[in-house]
Amino acid sequence: MASQEFGTQFFDEITCSEFDGSTWSAVSFQASDALVLHPASHALHYASECFEGLKAFRTSTGRICVFRLDDHISRMQNSARQLCLPVPDAAQMRQMILVLLNKYADQVPDFPGTAYIRPTLIGTDRSIGRAASPSRTALLYILISPVGDYISADAKVSVLLDTDNLRCAPHFGAVKSGGNYASALGLVMQAREKYGVEQVIFAPNGDVQETAATNCLLINDTEVITKPLSNDFLPGITRDSLLKVAAHLGYQVTERNIDADELIDWAKTGEVALSGTAAVLVPVSEVVYHENRYSVNAGNPSVNTMKLRQYLNALQQEQAPDSFGWLTPIA
Repeated sequence: MASQEFGTQFFDEITCSEFDGSTWSAVSFQASDALVLHPASHALHYASECFEGLKAFRTSTGRICVFRLDDHISRMQNSARQLCLPVPDAAQMRQMILVLLNKYADQVPDFPGTAYIRPTLIGTDRSIGRAASPSRTALLYILISPVGDYISADAKVSVLLDTDNLRCAPHFGAVKSGGNYASALGLVMQAREKYGVEQVIFAPNGDVQETAATNCLLINDTEVITKPLSNDFLPGITRDSLLKVAAHLGYQVTERNIDADELIDWAKTGEVALSGTAAVLVPVSEVVYHENRYSVNAGNPSVNTMKLRQYLNALQQEQAPDSFGWLTPIA
């Protein structure tokens, strides 16, 4: 799997359910190498789609467990509501994920590999004249990819701290939809070309928010600081997990607004890290800000970031007690 690009290898089948305007159909299996859509499907023209990203782990006990399954389902339901799409039934969506994992359990890799689960909801109304109307029909499917590390545990990333641009429309940031990722893509590509960085931390008017795909945390020996949740950015489930883990390990957890200048000042002696389902928790090594480059924590190892990541990994591997009730066995 090391030779495979993350997210390009899939189970042979997906599970599907269609909403016909009144009810969801029974769950069915379908080959994962093709999806038939009418060319006028609402999602293709008016971006009526949302998705989730969560993981199933083959733990040290030999069990396969999904991490924070119900929280991811709840977040996807919220995305569907914001997009005025039919809202998936939580129990059915749970079933769709678990039956697929059970059928292909032998393809769930050993840690640090995982089964990366991508529930996807798309509007399927056959109309190119409904830009101002939601799709009344929809397709929900579950696609699963056996993956290795998205970013290796010992990796560090460089970022541009961008105070001029928004990642996406501020009233829509809490929705996990492709349009929000597309909105940031051009800005990230420009930053890579101009500054050689891997990511952009968006901080419109100095308000530190998130990158295109991760939340931002400031960490030192005693405290973890991050921006409080709002509609401006995605409510990261890994973010929430890390805050709870940090409190459990004795860190003071503070949710408050962070100014761009404060982040630069913090980086002189503290750690800056990015969190997400795929990335887990990754240290930032360098911040580009107003054309200047700042080394984070004088280039010292990000020991607190690694401590939090390792504990979260241990919990996901059943090497630490699941005191939060986050693991759902597939059988």
